[in-house]
Amino acid sequence: MESIVVFCPNLIGDTVMATPTIRALREGYPRARLIAVLKPGVAATLDGSPWFDDRIPFDPRSTDRSRRTPAVIRALREIRPDISILLPNSFRSALLARLGGSRRVVGYARGGRGFLLTDRLVAPRDRSGRFEPVPIVGYYAELARAAGCRVESLRTELFTTEADELAADRAFRALGLSDVGRVVCFNNGGAFGPAKSWPVESFVQLGRALVERFDLGVLMLCGPSEREAAREFTALANHPRIVSLADQPMSIGLSKASVRRSALMVTTDSGPRHFAAAFDVPVVSLFGPTHIAWTRTYHPLAIHLSQPVPCGPCQEPVCPEGHLRCMRELSPEAVLRACLRLLLDHGPRPHVMRKHVAHSEPN
Repeated sequence: MESIVVFCPNLIGDTVMATPTIRALREGYPRARLIAVLKPGVAATLDGSPWFDDRIPFDPRSTDRSRRTPAVIRALREIRPDISILLPNSFRSALLARLGGSRRVVGYARGGRGFLLTDRLVAPRDRSGRFEPVPIVGYYAELARAAGCRVESLRTELFTTEADELAADRAFRALGLSDVGRVVCFNNGGAFGPAKSWPVESFVQLGRALVERFDLGVLMLCGPSEREAAREFTALANHPRIVSLADQPMSIGLSKASVRRSALMVTTDSGPRHFAAAFDVPVVSLFGPTHIAWTRTYHPLAIHLSQPVPCGPCQEPVCPEGHLRCMRELSPEAVLRACLRLLLDHGPRPHVMRKHVAHSEPN
C-alpha cells in the first residue's frame, strides 16, 4: 500500500486553509495510507475529518519524547513514505521528510531547503523580489497538483465530533444561550500578536447594538491566554445576553461547534475566523496589520473590513508606530453596518444543535 505523509501547518487558520489540499490528496490517492504530521496544539482542528488514516504528533520542544524530532524520524522510517507533502515552508519539515526516508518530497523551494526536495515549486514573487501575497488555499493546492492530484474545489471544510457538540450544548445552557433564537460569535486577538486586536470597547459597543436590535445573544470566543480579555468584555457589556467562554472548559472543538451553530461571526484575522467559512457561516472579518490577500478563502458570505492607514498593512505582530490606528480607527458603526447586511440579507439562521458536518466554499 502506498504511504503519503502530509506535514500539516503549524497554525489553526492555516490548517483550515489546507483542507482543500488534504481532501484532494485523499481523493487522488483513495487506496493510499494517508498520514498527518502535525502539532498537538492544532490537531483538534481536523478532528472528525475522514481524510487521515493515522497521525504523528510533532513538537520539537515537547517534554514528551515521543513527540520530539528523533521519535518522529523513527516513526517515518517505519512507514517509509512514498511521498511527503510539505505544507509548512520550514527547513525542518523538509529535513524530517528526508531523514524519515521519503522517496519523494514535494514542497516550495524556500528558506534554503530546495536541495532537500525532489519536487520543487516556486513561490510567486513581485517585481521587487518579495514574496507576493497570494491566497494560501491556492498556494497549498498547488502542492496537491504537483503530487498528481486534481483539486476540484477550493472550498474549506471542517467537521465537529459528538464530544464537540455536547461541549457546546453544555456551554450554551450554562450561558443562557440555549433558548436564544440566534447567536453571534465574536473573536478577538490571536497567536499572531496584539496588533490584530480590535479594542474591547468597540466590541462592547457592537455587541450592545446587536442585542438591542435583534433577539439574539453574543458569545465571545477565547483561548486560554485570552480569558481575562473576554471577562473584561462581558463586564463592560453588562448584559445577560452578552457572554463569553472565559469560564467554560476550553477546546478547539468547543469553538468549532459554537461557530458552526452561530448566525454570524465577527472576528479579527485570527485562526477561528476560518471556522466560519468552513461551516458556511456569514462572517465579518476585521483586518489591520495583515494583508487580506494571504488568507482570502472566497467565502461568499464574508465581508472584509479594513481602515487604510499610511503605515499599513505592516505585517508586524506589534504596531511599530505604537498607535494601532488601523484597528482603532475601524469604527463600530462600520462593523455594525456590515453585520446588518449579513443578518438581514440572509434571514434567520437559528443555531442547530445536532449537525456535525458542514461545507463552505464554492468551486
